[in-house]
Amino acid sequence: MIRRSITLILLVIVSVHAHGSERCRLRIGSKKFTESIILADMAARLARLKCVDVEHERGLGGTRILWSALLRGEIDLYPEYTGTIRRELLAGGFGRGTAGLEKALARKGVLMSGPLGFNNTYAIGMRERRADALGITTISDLKKHPGLRFGFSNEFMDRSDGWPGLRRYYRLPQTNVRGLDHDLAYRGIAGGSIDCTDVYTTDADIRYYHLRVLADDRGYFPDYSAVFLYRADLPALALPALKNIFMLEHRISEKDMQGMNAQVKIEGEPDRCVAAEFLARLFSFPSKCRSATMAHRLLRTTGQHLFLVIISLSAALALALPLGILSYKYKAFGQAILAAVGIIQTVPSLALLVFMIPLLGIGNLPAIVALFLYSLLPIVRNTYSGLGDIAPSIRESAEALGLGAFARMRLIELPLAARSILAGIKTSAVINVGTATLGALIGAGGYGQPILTGIRLDDIGLILEGAVPAAVMALAVQAIFDLLERLAVSRGLRIAPSTE
Repeated sequence: MIRRSITLILLVIVSVHAHGSERCRLRIGSKKFTESIILADMAARLARLKCVDVEHERGLGGTRILWSALLRGEIDLYPEYTGTIRRELLAGGFGRGTAGLEKALARKGVLMSGPLGFNNTYAIGMRERRADALGITTISDLKKHPGLRFGFSNEFMDRSDGWPGLRRYYRLPQTNVRGLDHDLAYRGIAGGSIDCTDVYTTDADIRYYHLRVLADDRGYFPDYSAVFLYRADLPALALPALKNIFMLEHRISEKDMQGMNAQVKIEGEPDRCVAAEFLARLFSFPSKCRSATMAHRLLRTTGQHLFLVIISLSAALALALPLGILSYKYKAFGQAILAAVGIIQTVPSLALLVFMIPLLGIGNLPAIVALFLYSLLPIVRNTYSGLGDIAPSIRESAEALGLGAFARMRLIELPLAARSILAGIKTSAVINVGTATLGALIGAGGYGQPILTGIRLDDIGLILEGAVPAAVMALAVQAIFDLLERLAVSRGLRIAPSTE
């Protein structure tokens, strides 16, 4: 009787839970700017009312990273803009209406929500005082001032609907044009190091930095209505959650969006809380927002960072040490190995991460592989050098004692080269700790997450929250390997050779 009662109670609990939410998994992505993160947070909160497992991959990078992740199934949904879809993601040929756009997306296995209610088009911004002094009110007026300094976001510099197309369309003569982070561009224009930058019309920074939005007098920029892009199979997998997200259609005005951006970027409110407060006002939902404490954030990012460093360094050590020994044993082969790992080291770390995305997607795996590749050179080179520096007389003595090649390597050569090998591992570890901060750009987390958020929000405290622990971890790693050297290398081998 008691057993039947307990079973009945459990069945009621399960049925109530199932009625409230579906056992589905939904992965929502966002670009690395405030507005995209707020919209994705709203979608995640609405989806959680109907779906048990909802993840928000925050600030993954630019348009191409999110689009590729959607096509590969690494995320299920993310906020996008119709102008970006039309000009950047698809190759045109589908007319000006939304029907052709939807058909072109459907051919790629992607569907589009209705407009969320606001148009966040690109524009060109300039300080009011500077614009007044030069008499500039439209983009066409820029042609009269070829000496102006332009600083555009890196994505705008390369997009087909960005600077290349704008320059041709308006025949702009400026040559002093540089690419930089979107959020840093506002600081540059405020400091006077650049004269013009690209802005989004809902940016809170326009009012904060007293910018004039130059009129697009020839109508270059298309409509950039905010929408959600999602995988075509998502309705079959998580329809109730998707319907909840669609409740945002036609409900967010440009004024609303600019206000929310200002709350985050200027007033310093957490983007999660801003999203929750807006949903509470719009749908009378309870506004539940608990910001993580610094201690909790530090614990989380430290764990993520250590995971990236330990896995990638362990894998590098397992491969690089044998490669260093082979390089020493077979000189011709060794030169090829050293050349290969040396070339890898010259590839910029950000570029290497981007190269990994088409092969391995986003998240921990591409970050670990990139860090693994960067860790190879110091270990291979120092193993090769350490073995090569052993005096020939020592090897001859070992051979005279009748030791075989493997025994000589294990008992004589590796112990004598241990100091050099440990120095290589230590160098790799320190480089690894610093480079791992870039993993946050592709969703791997770690100390790079608060650094990127701090740059986005112009918050020095957040930047230091990532930068200082990364520096401390690098110093700690160096101290650990110094200790290992004392324990693993005999005292005589630690004494530096005399220079007399």
